[in-house]
Amino acid sequence: MRIISGTVRGRQLTPFSGKEIRPTPDRVREALFSILTSRFGSFNGLNILELFAGSGAQALEALSRGAKSAVLVDSGDVAAKTIVENIKCCRFESSARFIMQDVFAALPQLPPAAPFDLILLDPPYHQNLLPQVIEKIAHLNLLAENGIICAESAKDEELSDIGSLSLIESRVYGSTRIYLYRMSKG
Repeated sequence: MRIISGTVRGRQLTPFSGKEIRPTPDRVREALFSILTSRFGSFNGLNILELFAGSGAQALEALSRGAKSAVLVDSGDVAAKTIVENIKCCRFESSARFIMQDVFAALPQLPPAAPFDLILLDPPYHQNLLPQVIEKIAHLNLLAENGIICAESAKDEELSDIGSLSLIESRVYGSTRIYLYRMSKG
């Protein structure tokens, strides 16, 4: 795994083993960031939240592309070690903050850091976590007015609008489905 673009382009991220982390493949991350770049124009100054962060590669990619800050949340031991090493490896200690905690326990603590322009979610597949987490994000007003939630699931998990959030795009890459959500207008 590597950072694809930006100030630390090409930087190799810390390798890990085991099944605790399921990283988004570089080619899917590259497609995702292309879509997000077309929607945001640039990442400059954006405030990022990555839940179920795994290796932290997505938030670190956003920081490399100019995001102002990132909060990464994961409760796994392997993920914690990997994220901390990757933040150091990319030299993002001043702009990235890692919280080792269950996502549902961490969410109520995040409003002081909000609103987030981009919220990245990559929970374990087939556990119906996305609707629950997305509803909690909306309830806590964590998403900026024109912000985007980018959620990843197995391709056979199909979602639609969730509460006050509208599904604006869905794409399949191999065995992965990517969803983009925004606050509903009106």
